[in-house]
Parts: sequence; structure tokens; C-alpha cells
Amino acid sequence: MPRWLPLLLGFLTAVGPLSTDMYLPAFPAIEGEFGTGWGGVQITLAAWFVGLAVGQLVQGTLADRLGRRRPLVVGTAIYTVASIGCALAPDMLTLSIWRCIAAFGGAASAVIPRAMVRDLATGHEAAKLMSRLMLVMGAAPILAPTLGGLLLVGGGWRTIFWASAFYGAASCVLAWTLLPETLPPHLRSRRSPLGMLADFGRIATERGFITHAVMGGTAMFAVFAFISGAPDVYIQQYGIAPAQFGLLFGISAAGFIGASQVNPWLLRRLGTRRVPTVALQTSFAAVLVMVACAGTGFGGFLGIFIPAVVALASTGLVFPNSAVGALARHATRAGSASALLGTLQFALAALGAALVGVLNNGTPLPMALMMLLGVGLATAAAGFRPR
Repeated sequence: MPRWLPLLLGFLTAVGPLSTDMYLPAFPAIEGEFGTGWGGVQITLAAWFVGLAVGQLVQGTLADRLGRRRPLVVGTAIYTVASIGCALAPDMLTLSIWRCIAAFGGAASAVIPRAMVRDLATGHEAAKLMSRLMLVMGAAPILAPTLGGLLLVGGGWRTIFWASAFYGAASCVLAWTLLPETLPPHLRSRRSPLGMLADFGRIATERGFITHAVMGGTAMFAVFAFISGAPDVYIQQYGIAPAQFGLLFGISAAGFIGASQVNPWLLRRLGTRRVPTVALQTSFAAVLVMVACAGTGFGGFLGIFIPAVVALASTGLVFPNSAVGALARHATRAGSASALLGTLQFALAALGAALVGVLNNGTPLPMALMMLLGVGLATAAAGFRPR
């Protein structure tokens, strides 16, 4: 395996977090231009997650049947065209539709690199590779809100989507010219569509898959409840400037990335079962503090910000281990298993984002309560994993 391959896979996987996070500082500007109230733009975030959820099922199936490289090239091309549509959108509905289409294409960059990791490694080596991949893709949520804030000031919110289109075009070219094929023809699926559906059924009923997938998916529910709610909470409710929001969001993301990088070291000392369990318990305690501060006003902005940093850092130890655990028993169906994993995760992410928008009452409490719900369910799912 070339040393640069995790860098390339991370660059491709970053399409998702980049598209999610770069336009967060622009939420108030988009709401202002289209005349919606607080929380109105969150429908575009929910549309993005719906597109990812559906797209991953399709892209994962194609990746098992056609190989990894071709679906990834086509998917990034669709993402690029749809990002241009977002930049030209005349209203919120059109923006939401193009976001959904962009997510459908961008889903290839979410599901296929995970399947490629499973093609190349297993066990502890897979966890190491997944953590390295997360280091590269994790630069996106650190840099994206800051970059989005700068683009917003320099050229307006539409400039953010032109930048997304440029990133998508670069991803498409890199996948076409550099990405190796990790699934040789003799290992590709030749099953009928009904056979592929049966595969999804077998995967979804395997205890190791479903417990790890629910653990990671409900943790993602919590993370994207924060991502969806943070712009209104930080910018509208606490008066943080969009450029400063990017910096503060980057601090939270840095904790997430740092935790994911100590994951291999912790696995050697504590084991694959204990690491995510302790991480979720820590995250749950931090979110409980956030709920208390949100309900009483104690601590002001820091009463929300500091627990959020701790909670997000802890989830950095959950995602790589939940992905490896879910895919561990499905080597011959890695694309389908990765697709089902991603679909569950991003469906729950869409639900978390939408609920925060629906429950928005001008306080941080809906965001904090949805984060508590997600982390609580993830902690419960962790207890049912097979030994």
C-alpha cells in the first residue's frame, strides 16, 4: 500500500465534512436572503443528510459490483455539478434539492474509502489506518468553518458553494488519475438486485454489525445535533462573529481529531471494547453538564462551549472503532456493509439536525437535549456489543 494512499483517501472522505461545515457560518446570511426565520436553513442540512443516507446504499452496492474506483469518480463528478447548482440557487427549496443531489454523489466519498480500508487491512491495522484517514479528513471540520467565514465576508454565501465545486472537481481528477483499484474483478459481486437486498438483510441482522452501527450512528446523531444547532446558538444567541465562530468550531474539531489519533495507542492498552465505552461515558457526563448550563444559564457561553469540546473529543474515540467493529465480519460484502453503516449513521444525523431546527426556541437547550439523547443511546448500544 503506498504511503500516500491514506492521504488521498482522507482528502476524498473530507468531501462530506467540508460540505457540512463550510457553510455553517453562512446560516444567518442564507436565512436573511431567503426571508426565513431562525432555523429555516437547517432544512438544507437535513436534505444533505437524506441524500447521503440514500446515496450510500446505492454507491456501496455499485462499489461491490463495479469496483471502488469508477463509482467514486462518477460520484465526485455529480457532487461537483450539484455544488454549482447550490451556488446558483434562487430560493431555499432549490438550494435544498441541489444539496440532496450533491449528497447523493458525495456519498461515494463517504462509503467507498471505508470499504477500501476493509479491502486493505483488518483488526488493529484497520483501526490504525482508519485513524490515519480520520486525521486527514479531520482537517476539514477545523478549516472549513474558518474558510467559510472568510469566503462569506469576501464574496457572500454563494462563494462557499463555488469553493465546494472546486474541491469536488479536484477530488474527481485525483480519483481518476491516482486512485488504485483495491477490489479485483474476481472478488466483485455478481449477485442479482434481490441477492444484494438479501445481503443487506444478513448484514443488518448480524449482532456485531448492528450494535456497532447503532453505537456510531447515535453518536453521530449527537454530533450533528451540535453542528446543526451551533451556528444559531453561538452567532445568534451569544453574539459570536462568523469568523470567530469558525475558530471556536475548529477548537472543538481539533479535540475530535486529537482523540482519534491516540486511539491506536489506547487500543493496545485498554482493548477495543473498553475504549469506546469510557469515551461515551465521558461524553455523556459532559453533555449532562451542558444541559444543566443550558437550562439554568449558568456559565454563559463557556457553560456550553467547554462541555461541547469535551463531548466531541470523546466521540473521536467512538467513530473509528464503531466502523471497524461493524465491518469486521463482512470482508466479502465490505461495500454493502459500509453503505448500510453510512446510511444508518447519516439518517440519524439528518434526524438530529432536523429535530434541533424544529425544536429551536432561541435557547441552547434543544441542542443540548438532542446531544444527550444521542450519546445516551450510543452508550446503551455499546453495552450490547458481542464480546
